[in-house]
Amino acid sequence: MKRILLLAAMAVSFLCQISAQSQVYELKSPDGRVSFSFTGVIGTDLRYSISVDGRIVINWSRMGITHSDDNFFDIATIMPQQSEPVKIKEVWRPLWGKRSVVKDVYNSQSFQIAGASVQTGILVLDVRVYDDGVAFRMRPQRMTKNEGSNLYEHTEFNFAGDFTAWYYNGERHNVGPELLSDANGERLPVMTIKAADDLYLALHEADLSAGGWPMRLQSETGSTRFEVITEKITGFEDEFMGAWRVLMIGKTPGDLVDSHLLELLNPEPEQDFSWVRPGVYLWDWRIDGAVWEGYRYGMNYESWVKMIDFAAEQGFQGLVLDANWYGPEFEKDSDPTKGDKARDVQRIIKYGKDKGVGVWLYLNDVAGTNYPIEETLAQYEAWGATGVKYGFMNGNAQQKNRKTQEITALCAKHHLMVDYHDYPVHPFGQMRTWPNAVTREYCKAQLDGRQIFQPKTFVTSAFVNMVAGPIDQNNGFLELHQGRTTRKDNNQEVPSTVTGEIARTLITWSGATVIPDIPEYYEKYPSLLEFLSAEKQPWQESITLAGEIGEYIVMARQNKDGDWLIGAATNEDARTLSVPLDFLPKRGKFTATISTDADDTHYQTNRETLRTEAPKAVTRKSVIELPLAPGGGACVLIRAAK
Repeated sequence: MKRILLLAAMAVSFLCQISAQSQVYELKSPDGRVSFSFTGVIGTDLRYSISVDGRIVINWSRMGITHSDDNFFDIATIMPQQSEPVKIKEVWRPLWGKRSVVKDVYNSQSFQIAGASVQTGILVLDVRVYDDGVAFRMRPQRMTKNEGSNLYEHTEFNFAGDFTAWYYNGERHNVGPELLSDANGERLPVMTIKAADDLYLALHEADLSAGGWPMRLQSETGSTRFEVITEKITGFEDEFMGAWRVLMIGKTPGDLVDSHLLELLNPEPEQDFSWVRPGVYLWDWRIDGAVWEGYRYGMNYESWVKMIDFAAEQGFQGLVLDANWYGPEFEKDSDPTKGDKARDVQRIIKYGKDKGVGVWLYLNDVAGTNYPIEETLAQYEAWGATGVKYGFMNGNAQQKNRKTQEITALCAKHHLMVDYHDYPVHPFGQMRTWPNAVTREYCKAQLDGRQIFQPKTFVTSAFVNMVAGPIDQNNGFLELHQGRTTRKDNNQEVPSTVTGEIARTLITWSGATVIPDIPEYYEKYPSLLEFLSAEKQPWQESITLAGEIGEYIVMARQNKDGDWLIGAATNEDARTLSVPLDFLPKRGKFTATISTDADDTHYQTNRETLRTEAPKAVTRKSVIELPLAPGGGACVLIRAAK
């Protein structure tokens, strides 16, 4: 209690100081629920606070960008650039995404802040307040370059309570749940926060296009204040456009998953991307070594043909060819256009094209660096490739951010989609500007470590990692019998169930749903294959129907044909979920095919059993019951009745 009273006294003291020396500017959301307040004490620094429904969620917190690392922006004047906030009410129609129509509604205002010295220069602050979040961006201008064109950001987030948080954690299980005061040291966004039973927040950033450092956070034990780790941003001239600092807001954790705030803060595309083909793609990396009735699959032309034929039959978009097709991927002499199986690759691309199926090509950063990257990508375009999976990019975070954007633009120039793996730069809404950037491994691909990827990992990362954007998690593995598999790469057991695996392919938002098994294992489960084949993008609508971080999630998506698919997944605990179908149209008759775990299914001991009900009539008034086994899931396919 003493600590809470002390914080309150400090807040009152600072507010009195503000009132005496400077004006407080306030900008509210269109619905009036979210408020961003901003001020600066002349001769000292800039501060802001955020409240929701009258509840302060971020107390007065510092902000600024300077040419030094002393955490101080020296204010002389603050001048609003508009006399009144600008009210925006537009609609965005993405080429692909979570839904086909997105409302873009917010209030905005910009401020010009002059420094008290020539060295401080001028800082432009842009603020946008949406019904589901707040974003602010700093743009330093005309700063003296005594220390070269280097910049340092000084932004903090002083949370108003000791909330519970979860964080992205690289290729490991997420950090959390953790009280803010227990965080000590570095934390990585997305930072998802439960502030109250009816208030969830997510802290991230949007539009890193200027090429700065991806955001990292730090805190000290006992504090609820997080700072952006100050890094020297190099290589800029007179002006620099900082990334948007974004606080997403929802009443449920699903509201954060369904938000488009990060994409809306990125610019519109400047070229035609109608050639981008989102959807389901097969993958040759995990089939290598799989055996079915005496046939052993490999990463070779004969197996690729079988995969292409299966993709064509099921209406999948294509096949991803992974590492070593042009030689050992980490060898400098492996030529990405001429090495090893290059001729077979050209043959399979042509074979796939004749069947309406695309082919992705893997490219390691070793080849991307040691051979002319644009010439390589131009060659892939000439062959007719669909996309590039780029792996193991080297460099620090700022270098990787710039290189990622360079390669994304070159891929767009050559009509190639792109998927970044192996600790990529985190998503930041870039798929609005670059719709060819369809996914990235901003997660732990689930087959890469049983000791890391557990059922709870999936239902945590869905509310943390996936809030940032599309992620490539490689769900959908169905050889789940007890014991190790025959796969050459990482042949360990997978802690999941067959129904849970296919449900995860729907729940995971990705422009390329890359599934890892051979055709025969999908054909072994006809109802699950039917569900998987119905995952036809672009999605018309997506709704997180229910969920709790680290516990479970229920996702509904409407495919391009108008069918509704529901995927549910749970952690290590069994549960039965009641799911209302009130999202269905008021008129019309529908049938639902429901596949769930069987009574004896368990992610550790009995993974390959399921129960599928005969299609039954449902309406928007129906409520369906979904029993989920430990580590399992459920799949529901709803179609218009014939």
